[in-house]
Amino acid sequence: MEIVLFHIRTKPGIDQDAYQKAFERMLELVSAMPGFAGIEGFAGEDGSELAVARFESREAIEAWHQQPEHVETQDRGREEFFDGYDITIATAWKHYSWPSSA
Repeated sequence: MEIVLFHIRTKPGIDQDAYQKAFERMLELVSAMPGFAGIEGFAGEDGSELAVARFESREAIEAWHQQPEHVETQDRGREEFFDGYDITIATAWKHYSWPSSA
């Protein structure tokens, strides 16, 4: 399992409706990508956002990174929505849950 951490800082005064629509479209697209396993989002006390996306392989991440509409939206994000962001991609070497689902 590969994990993508996308830590976002939005620009002050962005068009929240346009931002939400772009996010929903990206979620629709990535959900249809082979190898996509899920995403969760969190809000920071400082107004930042953290998306935690799971993919089955590095190849699945690369396919998403190169998806044409995603590439356009990445450019739009840098120009219109984001003050800055950090992306970390890591391999999960262990995962367990409690309570057990068995």
